[in-house]
Amino acid sequence: MQNAIEIKNLNKTYKASGKSPEKVALKDINLDIPRGSIFGLLGPNGAGKSTIINILAGLVMKSAGDINIWDLDIDKNPRNAKSAIGIVPQEINFDPFFTPKQLLDIQAGLYGVPKLERRTDELLEMVELTDKADAYSRALSGGMKRRLMVAKALAHSPPILVLDEPTAGVDVELRKMLWENVKKLNQSGVTVVLTTHYLEEAEELCDKIAIINHGQIVANEEKETLLARIDNKEIRFRFIDEVKTIPSALDKFNPEKEGRRTIVLRYSPQDQCMGEVLDILQKENLRVADISTDESDLEDVFLQLTSVA
Repeated sequence: MQNAIEIKNLNKTYKASGKSPEKVALKDINLDIPRGSIFGLLGPNGAGKSTIINILAGLVMKSAGDINIWDLDIDKNPRNAKSAIGIVPQEINFDPFFTPKQLLDIQAGLYGVPKLERRTDELLEMVELTDKADAYSRALSGGMKRRLMVAKALAHSPPILVLDEPTAGVDVELRKMLWENVKKLNQSGVTVVLTTHYLEEAEELCDKIAIINHGQIVANEEKETLLARIDNKEIRFRFIDEVKTIPSALDKFNPEKEGRRTIVLRYSPQDQCMGEVLDILQKENLRVADISTDESDLEDVFLQLTSVA
């Protein structure tokens, strides 16, 4: 088995209700999520990310298509398929009158984990809630509740962990701690599926990324392949002396002046050589004080792929 999750020709249409017309949420979605990877599922609000996750969780019925979770068909073997996945939803969804320890024990019990095999203390330590084990969950801070949600999703030791916007509205320190835990889990063999609006997180963490827009997959590639889609580089030269006019020899590099002493050039490293620029600057007697570069990132690719209506 190479894939943790396989989605084939998945469709979801919400029927008309009252004044709301019929809505097509997913159109022929095909995704293979490799086992042991950190897979990013990105898209604008309303693109269909949460619909896919809710179908995986069994909360939404698909209209058509096939899904295998850990080589288990969700239609033929729904109980075991759901046991192979742990989901951290966007919303906090636990009883505030239970303690974190009680919540994790209950969650493990719901999945049939014997008492001697439960990892309650281990999970509380992992998310740094050991000192809050016996406190009422309603008394936890927002960040602590978010951490508890991650522990809850892992209570039955699933081989797949789905994180739906896990760092929305949390502080930088908590975000850093969460990603350190995610990396450790992944290194231990857990497949991680991540949705996030923080594209720098996806760029740093993910091995493979799919982008969904208007219910359709518009990209599904290795991270490096996806980033190579925009092969543009921006380089900024700040000169010792004032630049009154931009040398015409630089025209093919799309030059632009910033202030009196700075010129910005844009070029493709595959097609153009920066050595040529340096030669031009030397011939024009332009003395460089500083150079900075700005390469395309995941945000550039994301905006390019999702800006099409």
